[in-house]
Amino acid sequence: MTAIRTVGVLGCGLMGSGIAQTTAAAGYRTVVRDTSDEVLRKGREAIERPLGKLVDKGTLAAPDREAALGRLAFVTALEAVGEADLVIEAVPEDLALKNRLWRELDGLCPAATIFASNTSSLRIGAQAAATSRPDRFVGLHFFNPVPLMPLVEVVRGSATSAETFDQAMAFARSLGKEAVVSSDTSGFLVNRLLVPYLLDAVRAFESGTGSIADLDTAMRLGCGHPMGPFTLLDLVGLDTVMRIAGIMLEEYGEPRFAAPPLLRRLVAAGHYGRKSGRGFYDYSVSPPRPVAVSSEQ
Repeated sequence: MTAIRTVGVLGCGLMGSGIAQTTAAAGYRTVVRDTSDEVLRKGREAIERPLGKLVDKGTLAAPDREAALGRLAFVTALEAVGEADLVIEAVPEDLALKNRLWRELDGLCPAATIFASNTSSLRIGAQAAATSRPDRFVGLHFFNPVPLMPLVEVVRGSATSAETFDQAMAFARSLGKEAVVSSDTSGFLVNRLLVPYLLDAVRAFESGTGSIADLDTAMRLGCGHPMGPFTLLDLVGLDTVMRIAGIMLEEYGEPRFAAPPLLRRLVAAGHYGRKSGRGFYDYSVSPPRPVAVSSEQ
C-alpha cells in the first residue's frame, strides 16, 4: 500500500480550490491543475484570503499559513499531476470531460496512484471504466465550502478494491472530515435526498404556497436547517442543481427529479445565484433581498 503524500487536484474553481486548501492545510503536498492561468490565480487568491482571515482571528498561526501555502503548486500542464499518489477530480459534471482527463492521466500516473472523483451525481463506475485501474478508483464527494463542511461521502464502485476503499476512508479522516459510505448510485446519499427537496421548494413557490422569504424562514425555524432552500439553491448554483437533477432524472426516471419551469427559466436567463449576483435573491444589495419572480416569468 503506497502512502499518500502528494495529492493532485484537477480543477481550481470553487470546489477544487477548497479541496486544495484543505489537503495542503492537512500536510499534503498539493498540485492543483487547471487549463487557465487566470483561473489558477483566482483559485490561489481564494485559498490565501480565508487562511489570512484565520490568522487575523488568531485561530491559525502565521507560520502554519505559510507552510500550507508552501505545499501548494499551481500548474496548467496535466503531466505535473502524474507524480501524485492520489488525484481528485473537481471539474464540471460532464462525463465526457471527466473521462477524457482520466484516460490521459491513466497513462501518466503510476499504477499505484488512486483516482478519486468529487462528482456529486455521476456514477463512479462510469468513470472507472475509462481507466485501466477500476480497482484504484473511488468517489470522494466534498461539500461547499470544503474547508468548513465536515462531511465527505466515500463512494465505493463495484470494482473498487478493499485496499483502495480503506485508503480513501483514512484519507478523508486525515483531513478532519467525517466520512460516510455510499453505494455507487446517482446522487449518492446527500443529493438523493437534497435535490428533490430543493426542487419541491421551487414547486411550492410556483404553486403559491408561500413567498421565497417565508418558505426559507419556515424551513430554518421549523426544521432547524441552517439556511432555507432558496438560499441554499443560490449558494450551490441554480445551474449546478439543474444539471445534477437532469443526471438523476435520466438515472431514475422519476418526475421528482425534473427541474421545475421557473428554475429552468432562471438558468436560461443566466441567473445562477450568488456566483452571478442574482438567483432567487438579489446579491447587489446588502442584505440580499428576494427577487420579484413568479411562475409566469
